[in-house]
Amino acid sequence: MHYFDILIFGLIAVFLALRLRSVLGQRNGEEKPPTDPYSPRPSEPDESKVVRFPGQSQPSDVREAEFEEAAAKPPTKPAIDFEAFGAAGLGLEAIHKADPNFEPKSFLEGAKGAFEMIVTAYAKGDGKTLKTLLAPHVFKDFSTAIETRAKEGQTLVSELVGVISSNVDNARLDGTQAHVTVRFVSEQVNALKDKAGAVIDGDPTKVERVVDIWTFTRDTRSRDPNWFLAETQSPE
Repeated sequence: MHYFDILIFGLIAVFLALRLRSVLGQRNGEEKPPTDPYSPRPSEPDESKVVRFPGQSQPSDVREAEFEEAAAKPPTKPAIDFEAFGAAGLGLEAIHKADPNFEPKSFLEGAKGAFEMIVTAYAKGDGKTLKTLLAPHVFKDFSTAIETRAKEGQTLVSELVGVISSNVDNARLDGTQAHVTVRFVSEQVNALKDKAGAVIDGDPTKVERVVDIWTFTRDTRSRDPNWFLAETQSPE
C-alpha cells in the first residue's frame, strides 16, 4: 500500500507537469525580456528637431494633397514693367495681351542673336540662313544684292566686333500682326573689294560704330514663335 501511494502521487505529479507545460509553453532562446510597467516609454520623435538633408523624403504624415496642389499651380511670372520702355511701352503691352508668352527682355535677346546671324550671313552670301530669318520681301532684296555682288566679282569683308546696345524704339499691334522696331548700336569692320582685291568701299582695318534700325514682325496667332526681319533703315 505504501508503494501504491507513491505511484499514485508520481502519476499526479507527471500529470500536473504536462498541464503546466501546455499552458506556459517552452523557452526557445528568442523570448522577449519581461516588460517593466514602471519603466519610461519611448516618446514619439519631435519632427521639428529632425535635420533633413536635401533630397530626403518628408515625414509620412505630410499630406500628399499639399504637394499635388503645389505642383498643379503654374509658376508665377514677374510683372512686366512696360513703362520702362518709354513710348514703346503701350505697344509692347498690347502685343503681350495678344500673346501672353511675349516678353520684351526675352524678345530683345532673340533680336540681338538674329542681328548677329543676319549680318554674318549677308557678308558670306548665305541665302539659306537668311531665308529663315527674313520676311519674303526683305529676303528678295538681300538675295538681289548678294547676286549682284557675285556677278561683279565683288567680295564683302565684314566682321561684327560686337553689339554695344539693343533697345526698342517702337512697337505696335496691327490686328494680330505685331511689329517691334529695335535700334542696334554695334562695332563692325566693313569693306567691299573688287575682282582684283582692291578696296572700293569701306576700310578693312578700321572698326566703325554702326547704327541699324530694324523692324521685326510676327503674327500673334501663329504657332510659329519666330520673328522675321520686315524692314531695315538707317538713322536720319
